[in-house]
Amino acid sequence: MPHASAKDATRLYYEEAGSGTPVIFIHEFAGDHRSWEPQMRFFSRYFRCIAYAARGFPPSDIPQDGERYSQAHARDDALAVLDHLGIQRAHVVGLSMGGFAALHFGIAYPDRARSLVIAGCGYGAAPEKKDKFRAECEAAAASFLSNWGEAAAKYALGPTRVQFQNKDPRGWAEFAGQLAEHSPKGQALTMRGVQMRRPSLYELVDDMKKIDVPALIVTGDEDDPCLEPALLLKRNIGTAGLVVLPFSGHTINIEEPDAFNRALFEFFMRVDEGRAAPRDPRSLASGILGYKK
Repeated sequence: MPHASAKDATRLYYEEAGSGTPVIFIHEFAGDHRSWEPQMRFFSRYFRCIAYAARGFPPSDIPQDGERYSQAHARDDALAVLDHLGIQRAHVVGLSMGGFAALHFGIAYPDRARSLVIAGCGYGAAPEKKDKFRAECEAAAASFLSNWGEAAAKYALGPTRVQFQNKDPRGWAEFAGQLAEHSPKGQALTMRGVQMRRPSLYELVDDMKKIDVPALIVTGDEDDPCLEPALLLKRNIGTAGLVVLPFSGHTINIEEPDAFNRALFEFFMRVDEGRAAPRDPRSLASGILGYKK
């Protein structure tokens, strides 16, 4: 099985398909490398696609030290996979936990990203809800360790995932089954180290404004915790476009794979053909006609 080695020697399992311009996919907390299968199958017709399992998610290693799980580790693990494969620049695509990693990657390593796709990103971002978010994370981690089967089933039926179940019961059942196969220890360590301790998006506004890499923000319109953060990202990343998928929840890449793939494909073409440009400053004028009182 192919593995890349992270800075701290953690082994990260990855899969590849296709050839051409590289695209790397970074999965969400409830998913793993398999969550990107609809994208691997479609985009590998045109691109070199890489999907990997984050640390704590088998077949990647599960470090037992909680200090080896953080937002910085998540960001740098994506870089480690690219370095292992000898890839200088790639389209970087992340969903949820992976969306945070993609954003931090774009902030820290802009020269290594052809573009950024930041999808389903923002849960727990509101500063006034930080304590509540961290308490939820700790309670979730404890439940993972005490009864993983029950906790995984509950997590798969969260308020932003029932949309997937309603539209595609068979697809949702596959997602839920894969989630149940995760390591409870790995999930708890990731929840406490990466999710619970990550900085709020509102603390990153100044960094967002410095991003000059083409970016696409994607969210489902029924993913309530991520709607306002999507607007925050759009308004502060001058190169960003925004896609909102209707009647959709959090797991948008597998809930609405055709719409998700189409949006990304058009964006990648825009970038690779040199048509991606920062927002025209004239569009920021106040008032409908741009007049000031």
